Amino acid sequence: MSGSLWLKNGTMRDTLPVIPRPRGAGAEPGAPARDRLDQGPPGRGRFDQGPPGRGPLGPAPRDQGPLAVDPIDALAERLDALAAGAVHPDEIAAILESDGMTDDHIRLTYGRADSFELAEDLYARVERRHPQPEAPPTGPWHTGLAGCLLRGLVFALPGLAYVLAAPLLAGPGRGPLLASAVAGWVWNQALAHRAYSWLGLGDRGAAARALLLGAPAGALVGSAVALAAAGPGGWRVVVFAAGQSLYLGAATVLLVLGRERALLCALLPLAGAVPAFRYDLPHALRAGLLVLSLAATVAFAAVVLRPGPRPRSGLPLVASLPYGLFGLGTGLLVLYAGVGDALVTGAAPVVALTLSMGPAEWLLHRFRRESLSGLRTLTSARAFRRTAAGTLARCLGAYLAVLLALASAGTLLWPGAPALDGLRLLGLLLVGIVLWLALLLQAFGAVRSAAAVCTLAAVAQMLTPTAGPVAAGAAAAVLAVLAGALLVRPTAHRP
Repeated sequence: MSGSLWLKNGTMRDTLPVIPRPRGAGAEPGAPARDRLDQGPPGRGRFDQGPPGRGPLGPAPRDQGPLAVDPIDALAERLDALAAGAVHPDEIAAILESDGMTDDHIRLTYGRADSFELAEDLYARVERRHPQPEAPPTGPWHTGLAGCLLRGLVFALPGLAYVLAAPLLAGPGRGPLLASAVAGWVWNQALAHRAYSWLGLGDRGAAARALLLGAPAGALVGSAVALAAAGPGGWRVVVFAAGQSLYLGAATVLLVLGRERALLCALLPLAGAVPAFRYDLPHALRAGLLVLSLAATVAFAAVVLRPGPRPRSGLPLVASLPYGLFGLGTGLLVLYAGVGDALVTGAAPVVALTLSMGPAEWLLHRFRRESLSGLRTLTSARAFRRTAAGTLARCLGAYLAVLLALASAGTLLWPGAPALDGLRLLGLLLVGIVLWLALLLQAFGAVRSAAAVCTLAAVAQMLTPTAGPVAAGAAAAVLAVLAGALLVRPTAHRP
């Protein structure tokens, strides 16, 4: 038996296992331990102790060699840097499990029941050492505020296309436009997840290939939905919806590949909608600005797409389904924020929500950075939970303040926008809470829970439009509980 193999007594859980010791030089191979201890040199009796200073086996115990090394001490030395930075034993347990240690291996090698018991032992043996945070200058969680604001701007600018197209679409209902927009959000949210997954694996060519195949397919799906929802004489709405679907696919390509500035340049022609608030522009000019912006977006997307060879093993399509449902739920919630008003005058709350997505993204990064800083500086799980909860509340409060400021400014500046009374303001802020918490949960891998809550709230609003604040409030409460339960755990923030 190896000296590192410990067998734990199943009935005495609190006693440490016996440490194996090396055999004595005079022991007979295969002889029981008791017999070897009782045997002495030839010519001595069984209980003869021999001369002073000598035991029954002759030499003193120091001649038998050192004691066997405790395998947990060796493991603690190997994991010293990781275990010293943990604020809870569960973090060490996660490290052990990620290292491939099974419960059977832990029982045989270390004499502990499972990874959690071994983690508690390691946590007790290693002294806590938390170095000062050294945030790297770049990384996925260190995006600057300017970049996030730019993304929020390119999210909101397409809303000006509705201002330009309003006279061209007079008469037909807006149902086909909304149906096509929702279909595009669902498709492109799932497509973006698939492309980001390939980028995470370091295969940019496969990501470009997925976008090259998925973006045109999404445009066809959105156009087909608009055509199916359009009534007689609604060909103009169908044409506009087809252009909208094509834009969503091209914009997804540019955003996933990090070409926000190119997208902003493509959207600049839509600034012609600003004079349209006061003056009646010619229909030809309106249509020309829309076509120019759409053509520039598609051209930029075509330039940046350089697909690589077909990957050997593809990512499962079903993995992107929750992200599509997430796009469905959040898209419907945003639309219902202004669905009670006309297409143009009711767009102020929608514009406020889309513009707020830039600051919302930056606050998500800030929450993540402060959480990682807490892991490096705090010395207990209780202190981390308190700090994480406080950071979560501050970031959510900051986002609501930004959303309130944008909504107030939009009400004052948007021509014909309805007054922001108490009920409208409450509904808008509740939708904002749902969106920010859902994005936060999605960023930490809980996309299924976020998608389910948002989709149920959106369906409730569709079935009972007057129950919008109630549905949004219930969704906000559920997401707050989920975020509080998940994000105060140190293991949720480990890279």
